[in-house]
Amino acid sequence: MTIPELDLIEDANRRAHAYLASVQSRRVFPDMATIESLSIFEEDLLQEPVDGAQTLALLDQAGSPATVTSNGPRYFGFVIGATLPVAAAADRLAQSWDQCASSHINSPAAAAIEKAASRMVLQALDLPQNAAIGFGTSATACGLSCLAVARRELLARLSWDVDQKGLMGAPPIRVVVSNVVHITIIKALRILGFGLQNIIYAPVDAHGRIDPEQLPDLDDHTILCLQAGEVNTGAFDPFAPLIAAARKAGAWVHVDGAFGLWARASRDLRHLTIGLEEADSWTTDGHKWLNTPYDSAMAICRDGDAMAACMNADAVYASAEPDAQKNLTLEFSRKARGISIWAVLRTLGREGLDQMITRHHQQAQRLGEGLREAGIEVLNAVVLNQVLARLDTDERTLALIKAVQDEGVIWFGGTRWNDRAAFRLSVSSWRTQDADIETAITEIKQKLEQL
Repeated sequence: MTIPELDLIEDANRRAHAYLASVQSRRVFPDMATIESLSIFEEDLLQEPVDGAQTLALLDQAGSPATVTSNGPRYFGFVIGATLPVAAAADRLAQSWDQCASSHINSPAAAAIEKAASRMVLQALDLPQNAAIGFGTSATACGLSCLAVARRELLARLSWDVDQKGLMGAPPIRVVVSNVVHITIIKALRILGFGLQNIIYAPVDAHGRIDPEQLPDLDDHTILCLQAGEVNTGAFDPFAPLIAAARKAGAWVHVDGAFGLWARASRDLRHLTIGLEEADSWTTDGHKWLNTPYDSAMAICRDGDAMAACMNADAVYASAEPDAQKNLTLEFSRKARGISIWAVLRTLGREGLDQMITRHHQQAQRLGEGLREAGIEVLNAVVLNQVLARLDTDERTLALIKAVQDEGVIWFGGTRWNDRAAFRLSVSSWRTQDADIETAITEIKQKLEQL
């Protein structure tokens, strides 16, 4: 690498340090004037090359002020964990390696580290130790992979080779989902061609959990999708009876646990996941509650051979071991997303992971308590890290959300629950301290008084 290239990276590091130093005090969401200044990026492709330092300076000077401080302590808008320092550092080093992490032949280092990450994930989540893990971009992409494996296996059991025959004339595969299923599962099913009108919805209780007594009929043509952590309430489907019913019928069970799957790493919360380990596949994110950089998620399949057969991407010029990451994920050329996951789990260990997850649950409970003290209706039991609330009318609820967002001290977003406006606070950042929770409660109380 030439000296100018090293200087450019050092410049980027200095700017990154300055940005990180500001996250404790900066607005959580940029104001309108700052957002409007982003128009500077509306330039045409230049005719001649320019100095890379000039481009980096523009990126920082115009881009950094307009970012959302989701890497800070007072962002409660979505389940977005601020990146842990060791995860950011590991990702930075891996970027310098610039590996195509498709297989051992592409990168022995990446392959070894992602195998280690797989082992640690299965140990942390107490899932079958011989399961396979594909490290993908998101729970959306990983969920699509798991559902593709599920359909392929169910059809194989029905003596239909979908790889050779395709879906034309294939036995129909049914999909049963929660009535409050996450949109990413619906997207994956739509892309896979299941057809939205063919999806069967299971009734849920007041907290968004599938009611086992009203579970639609299952058979060996069925994929049953369950949830670990409903996106609004944080509730968990009752896994033991639901999976037992699926097992009896010969159905495949997939668990969408984008953030809730990590409850298994907490001694205080593990009871929410009892029975979940008996499923056939699971998805979870690293960039949510594990606090890794974005584009970090996992598709986990009990039958690793089935996953490798479905996702295989071997070519005459690029054959690899069956469990190579290119044979477990959607991507052929890919970055080693498992490296930052390995770095977090190796650094935190069981105790550190338990403490972080448990602390966030306790902070969410305190948020719920503080909102109730202010006379705000809390709609969920705060069993995990989600607080769902509303005021007496939709108009007042929306006005409160806007007032808080405009101030910029904290940030959370709106949602709808039972066809009414509500708002949702998610606690998942390692930076969030108890004082930040009290700041959030105070800010909400003040804006409520001003309505």
